[in-house]
Amino acid sequence: MTALGEQTGKIVLPEPLPPLRRLFKHPAMMHYNRLAASVLALNLVALVFALPGGITADFAADASLVNFSLAVLIRRQRLINLLFRLATAAPVTWPLKVRWTLGKVYHFGGLHVGGAVAGSLWFAAFVVLVTVQGAPTAVLVLAYTLTALLIGILLTATPKLRVKSHNRFELIHRFGGWLTLALFWALTVTRVVHSGESLPATPQFWMLVVLTVAVAAPWTRLRRVPITIERPSPHVALTRFTHGRKPFAGSSTAISRSPLREWHSFANIPAPDEHGFRLTISRAGDWTGKFIDDMPSHVWVKGITTAGVANIETLFRKVVYVATGSGIGPCLPHLLAQEVPALLVWATRNPRVTYGDKLVDEILAVQPRARIWDTGSHGKPDMVDLAYAAYRDFGAEAVICISNKKLTWQVVHGLERRGIPAYGAIWDS
Repeated sequence: MTALGEQTGKIVLPEPLPPLRRLFKHPAMMHYNRLAASVLALNLVALVFALPGGITADFAADASLVNFSLAVLIRRQRLINLLFRLATAAPVTWPLKVRWTLGKVYHFGGLHVGGAVAGSLWFAAFVVLVTVQGAPTAVLVLAYTLTALLIGILLTATPKLRVKSHNRFELIHRFGGWLTLALFWALTVTRVVHSGESLPATPQFWMLVVLTVAVAAPWTRLRRVPITIERPSPHVALTRFTHGRKPFAGSSTAISRSPLREWHSFANIPAPDEHGFRLTISRAGDWTGKFIDDMPSHVWVKGITTAGVANIETLFRKVVYVATGSGIGPCLPHLLAQEVPALLVWATRNPRVTYGDKLVDEILAVQPRARIWDTGSHGKPDMVDLAYAAYRDFGAEAVICISNKKLTWQVVHGLERRGIPAYGAIWDS
């Protein structure tokens, strides 16, 4: 272990990329936004091709449901795991630029945003068309109710409102989404009844069947499971689970104490020689604070474990993990699995006091060269400098940062604009 305290000597970062290449490394141009823009662009192309023949209400309804299907399905756990499996199947002999791009697979949420926005716009076009055509009153009532609901969901999902009131966003997104699906069913059935068509003969029917199954599937695996908690300090709870199969390294589990209200995801920490797995839950708000203070005996889980950002490590020959505080949790399973040569840089306050000797010794057993910075003794370091120094000294191909939003983006974009592959969560859930 290298116990870092003061950064000795000046760490000289590489020069930034040329302006044009650096432009594509700007946060506004990240792959998440590119994917959202691509979905909107494809819909614009579809609109251009459809215009000469005229846009019908049925076409707008179909286009709306296709986009909403994309928005919903791309968030399904099994599809997420499949995307990660396909992206990380590339061998390390492929060009670094290709693997660099494949590593951005976790930006798939851009497809969710693009599909939701495009679907809402197509539905607005549908509402205008059925209004002009003088559709039956029942159709219009359902259409305008759905419009108001979609506007509410989109507004509360904007970044500022979502951060300001995340619990409200989660409730509106969940219950509003379920109500939206129910209203789409009612609207589709009502239109088919008035048209005299057969319901199974319409594409809307089958799209709604797929969406309903996709939304319901995780809830069929809802269960209340026992846990044991070790609290080495008032800041953190090491929570152990022994139910079901051992999750794969780099996956996460969503847990809840009230399944209809709010869910929180944490990285699974399976140990190769132990049954079950652990979650590291740090005090970071009302929910985590109450969890640590109350230490429940059971929690709710649903669905399956889902791949997280650090799974992209297998695309590279060597990686550097940069973590602050409880960010060590998502890193630890990969360090324990030792699938890829890695070097840990960890900045945290009084690590042995906060997380306990047992956990720190477990880390050092697999990372004897770990670079640990005690912020309690030496203050906060420049994490971009530490990350680059580790990347340079270790001969790594990529950096994976697990920290708070501000610092993660600071490290990721600070390195990427200098031509270094870097990855970190994007907080779009």
